[in-house]
Amino acid sequence: MELNKIMTAREAIDKYIKDGDTVLIDGFSVCGGAEEVLLEMENSFKETGHPCNLTTFGASYGNAKGRGMDHLAHEGLVKKVIAGYFAMNRNLGKLVMDNKIEAYLYPLGTLSQIFREQAAGHPGLITQIGLDTFIDPRNEGCGLNDISKDQMNEVITIDGKEWLFFHAVPADVTIIRGTTADEFGNITYEREVGYYNCISAAQAAKNNGGKVIAQVERVVAHGSLKPKDVKVPGILVDAIVVASPENHPMTWAMPYDPFFSGELRGPAQLKSGKPFRMTAKKIIGRRAAFELRPNQVVNLGVGAPEYVATVANEEGVGDWFTLTVEDGIVGGIPGHGLSFGSSYNSEAVIDMPYQFDFYDGGGLDVTFVGLGQCDATGSVNVSKLGTRLPGVGGFLSVVQAKKAVFCGTFVNTPKGVETVHVKDGKLVIEGETEDVVKIKFVNNLIQKTFSGPYAYKTGQPLLYVTERCVFTISEEGLVLSEIAPGVDLEKDILRWMEFKPIISKDLKLMDPAIFQEPPMGVEKLRQYAE
Repeated sequence: MELNKIMTAREAIDKYIKDGDTVLIDGFSVCGGAEEVLLEMENSFKETGHPCNLTTFGASYGNAKGRGMDHLAHEGLVKKVIAGYFAMNRNLGKLVMDNKIEAYLYPLGTLSQIFREQAAGHPGLITQIGLDTFIDPRNEGCGLNDISKDQMNEVITIDGKEWLFFHAVPADVTIIRGTTADEFGNITYEREVGYYNCISAAQAAKNNGGKVIAQVERVVAHGSLKPKDVKVPGILVDAIVVASPENHPMTWAMPYDPFFSGELRGPAQLKSGKPFRMTAKKIIGRRAAFELRPNQVVNLGVGAPEYVATVANEEGVGDWFTLTVEDGIVGGIPGHGLSFGSSYNSEAVIDMPYQFDFYDGGGLDVTFVGLGQCDATGSVNVSKLGTRLPGVGGFLSVVQAKKAVFCGTFVNTPKGVETVHVKDGKLVIEGETEDVVKIKFVNNLIQKTFSGPYAYKTGQPLLYVTERCVFTISEEGLVLSEIAPGVDLEKDILRWMEFKPIISKDLKLMDPAIFQEPPMGVEKLRQYAE
């Protein structure tokens, strides 16, 4: 066996990545990516024109400023990309929107789990995630632009139930990262925030006769690592690339934080100082917090849903629930922004495919997710908004929770423009004109990321929370069930909807405590929990 596999990123690329290869690239959003290898792939292509015409398959790791997968955003370098998320890779997303490369959008859980299926030599993945959404081939399918014509999945029936079958995408090369490698390629993850898909992705390439390139921050002598600390065994690794520190950050927000790796444990509770001011998103977080119950397992989306945790901590019920993150983290206080995917004081870290198994099977008690657009059926779009291509991420898996709560402002306004505030316990709305307001409750979604009718048929409880009203769902469609004090139904709600929702015969006021500056109180939340 080859003992010393250490080489530079360029040497690994020249030796193992050939023109036309399919390359699995591991990572998660803003962490876990092999930045030095991706950077050197870009440099090699600029200097030599190789490698070229690649198919890349994996979560789109990046920082929205040209790093990560955006290093591959050059015409000719990549011909096809299969990914779950594009918000952190705007240059790559622009090539997609301009029809310069083929692109296919997979739910992140599906992408993660199919690595494991490919590792086992299976022909693909069978799942119900994505039925009756844009992922369904009877709708748009996974293709994102006019040149993306491949059929990546098909509908099959097993025991009278419909399923989606995603075809395997055999890998020629896998690129992963870890913390420490010995000379044979055994890899540990002690300074990472998670394990991502490392073992499944490595096995997927190796069992297809392919190669594995692993980026690490340091190398030790063969045999010096404790066997139970090794996450990826050296039998799977062909090249070890020792990265420079600037190309191996824990997340794009921090080079390293021992409280996020689990090396150290911080104070029991982070103090946020004075309470956040009463913005529309905080109002949404307050109303959504009424859906929390003690001992729940929870997932939070980005944006308005993040305020649920903020409010819970302010109200003294932050210990009611355990937060989870898609990349395998359980417990602690999840990081946000350019640290998303990490968690302060996490309780456990598991492989990403197994986290999605838990989500897909309905393991979450409640999930709080975003609300980009909504139609009269209660279907939601969060994956394609105007000229932006955020993607779907783990959304389609986390909404398999026992209860899904969609959280978002009622309308969109330009950045920095706030049209709502609280006064004397009422919601005051001012300055909303056709020039300012962009309607979110529409007749036709740009893309259907979530199917309201499908969820209703399964009996899943749904709630749609905005700062000025709350909707539920019925067989007939979206039902307006609550309205904020001070809000005019016609002027402030129906005026800014392209359709008229069903008005509940029992239309209620949102709880007045939501619109008072002092904390609502634990007893108020317990009242709803009971």
